[in-house]
Amino acid sequence: MLPKKDEEHVIREPEKRARKRHKLFSYFRYESFKRANRFRRIGSSHVSPGPLTLGGGDKDESCHGADKVGDLEGNAEKIRKYMDEARKRKADLVVFPELAVTGYPPQDLLYEKAFVRENKGILGEIVEDNVEMAVVVGFVDYDEKWNLYNAAAVFEGNRCVGTVYKTLLSTYDVFDEDRYFKPSKEEDIKPVNVTINGRKTRLGVEICEDLWDQEYGIKVTDLLAERGAELIVNASASRFYVGKRFEREKQLKEKARKNRVPFFYVNLVGGQDELVFDGQSLAVDASGSLIAFAKQFEEDLVVTDIDLEKGVGEKVCPPPYNKEEEMFNALALGVRDYFRKTGFEKAVVGMSGGIDSSLTTCIAVEALGRENVIGVSMPSKFSSAHSKTDAQKLAENLGICFVRFSIQDIVESYRKTLEKPLEEIRKHFGIEKSRDDPVADENIQPRVRGNCLMDISNRLKDLKILVLNTGNKTELALGYCTLYGDMAGGIGALGDVSKLEVYKLAEYVNKKAGREIIPENVFKKKPSPELKEDQFDPFDFSIVSPMVDEIIENRRGKQELIEMGYPKEVVEDTYRRIRRAEYKRRQAPPCIKITRKAFGIGWKMPIVNKHDG
Repeated sequence: MLPKKDEEHVIREPEKRARKRHKLFSYFRYESFKRANRFRRIGSSHVSPGPLTLGGGDKDESCHGADKVGDLEGNAEKIRKYMDEARKRKADLVVFPELAVTGYPPQDLLYEKAFVRENKGILGEIVEDNVEMAVVVGFVDYDEKWNLYNAAAVFEGNRCVGTVYKTLLSTYDVFDEDRYFKPSKEEDIKPVNVTINGRKTRLGVEICEDLWDQEYGIKVTDLLAERGAELIVNASASRFYVGKRFEREKQLKEKARKNRVPFFYVNLVGGQDELVFDGQSLAVDASGSLIAFAKQFEEDLVVTDIDLEKGVGEKVCPPPYNKEEEMFNALALGVRDYFRKTGFEKAVVGMSGGIDSSLTTCIAVEALGRENVIGVSMPSKFSSAHSKTDAQKLAENLGICFVRFSIQDIVESYRKTLEKPLEEIRKHFGIEKSRDDPVADENIQPRVRGNCLMDISNRLKDLKILVLNTGNKTELALGYCTLYGDMAGGIGALGDVSKLEVYKLAEYVNKKAGREIIPENVFKKKPSPELKEDQFDPFDFSIVSPMVDEIIENRRGKQELIEMGYPKEVVEDTYRRIRRAEYKRRQAPPCIKITRKAFGIGWKMPIVNKHDG
């Protein structure tokens, strides 16, 4: 049950800031049989889900989404707004995603007792504000021993009728729920009695991972059905990775067919730090037929009808699938929400004329608008003429602000300034200059470029500029990047995109536009950092790029890779590079995650690592 208000423990802002609507919340609207006359009425058991706002939110550009983890008052205000909207549409049941009150994922904010107490107090106020609907809202609950629970409150009007705890706690990859929460006990898994259009209905409520029970001994969906659930809803904050929609659809269909119960899945939409939540909520009837499928990465309004007594609804076809479109849109959403939620408005991108910076610039334009992207070309004496013209042509095609300046004088000044102190150090230790690493001269250039981009970001404070990093996953894995140089940035757009996928996404950009956005020459020229004469990347990316993906995403060992046909010497070299570059990746900017396994919070490898694969 919900606690009474405890004003001593509830923190309140002295003055409520204006809040903006976010594409976060989803609701199910249930209409009576009289409004859905396609079904023959049998007693009073027929209820019909009407419009489903799957993905939630408001796309009005005058009120962009600004929901933030930890913004309890703001989240509560948005919940109320969607409850009001659902009420106007005569909704009977409203479902919000996992931890809707706190935002997802709250991480170590959960160690702050004041935050947890306030989240529960604010939930109590939301309950008090409700009038007549049944509502499911995710929040953090706690007991007298201060055990925390990932919970969903179920209430009718302003009366709580049940609190459901998450049973299967996600503790893998980016998730660490065992660190914070206690699970529900198996005996407590049961439906909640709610009133839907005047009819008592046994509603099965589960939270995200409770659906994905293959590796668990407890089968939450099966138990809910066995214990009488007539309809199951899953409130999720399920992170996106490429192709996940097929896994969700397959899972829901199998669960629905097995248990002969309709199943509605509501997912979060938006970006939070590195994570992307794709929405794409869906519904299946008791036969496992798809009866609703929402858009991806944006709000959607889907109308479906279902006969709950028979558990059947009108079938729909899922939308066509394009992998590159999905990846591009995920990256754009991740960048867009990262900027909005951190308060930045404009991106500055170092444009080298290469494929990575070209694609990053296109993603920035898609995410923020051309008026909010600044392209900067910073050639040195080693920069080719085509790199300069390719960068400029791309900027012109996109219609963005573009500036160019040479860094050669800065590089020479850098080198000259260090001559005397370096010689003093050599003399002290008895080292000859001939023993210097020539790569140091090459690295001056990306470090100068990184510093210039950071200065633009810092100096022009009124423009609220953030540096957008352009490094891709393959190069980040191999350590083929310069600390404090081309690794600079507030967020990485391509840090989870392999080199080969970069080319595919760049081709998608031009195909989508129906014209040349990224110049054709960018695709044809050999990749090069252009830090010395006649320099090209020392990798055959057609071999190394997919092999890196096998190592990072599928955790392949060296012998496995050799048996798969990869050359032994390349396997050995790649493993060595990946292991040695861990210290660099610890200092890299966060990157938008779009694969099953990405660098960052879901990659926990030791820097000191002597395992050779």
